[in-house]
Amino acid sequence: MKESTKNNIKTYIIAIAIPLAVGLLSAFLTKDNMSLYSEINSPPLAPPAWLFPVAWTVLYVLMGISSALVYIDRKAEPIAAKAALTSYAVSLVFNFFWSIIFFNLRAYLFAFLWLAVMLYFIIRTILLYKKVKPLAAYLQLPYALWVAFAGYLNIAIYFLNM
Repeated sequence: MKESTKNNIKTYIIAIAIPLAVGLLSAFLTKDNMSLYSEINSPPLAPPAWLFPVAWTVLYVLMGISSALVYIDRKAEPIAAKAALTSYAVSLVFNFFWSIIFFNLRAYLFAFLWLAVMLYFIIRTILLYKKVKPLAAYLQLPYALWVAFAGYLNIAIYFLNM
């Protein structure tokens, strides 16, 4: 196997492991408060609780693949790639803390505002990824849509549980 192929495989493994680790750690820190979802008033279209870890696992894998694609092709557009990967990292930080704010602190309005900032960084990441590797940008669209949907759920939960 060529050295560049080995390096690319390693890049994909690390890139996928990073968001999965962020999600797992956040889930671990909120596990004692996850029953909250079944106890609060939920809006129409609220999915069953089992769907969230499934959806997030898929999204984290897509996020990792996207970041690997950009990292591998970073030399084509180095400034855009660096900005894109930085924006992605910031979105991961927001992603990590959202569950803690929502489930542990039960600060629904603040969690919604936090989510709005997170969505901004996701959209920014998509736009920057597109300059480097359009496929990476397209793979981020489910993430943006899911977070927008989470925003709907979040703000509705805030109003329904005031």
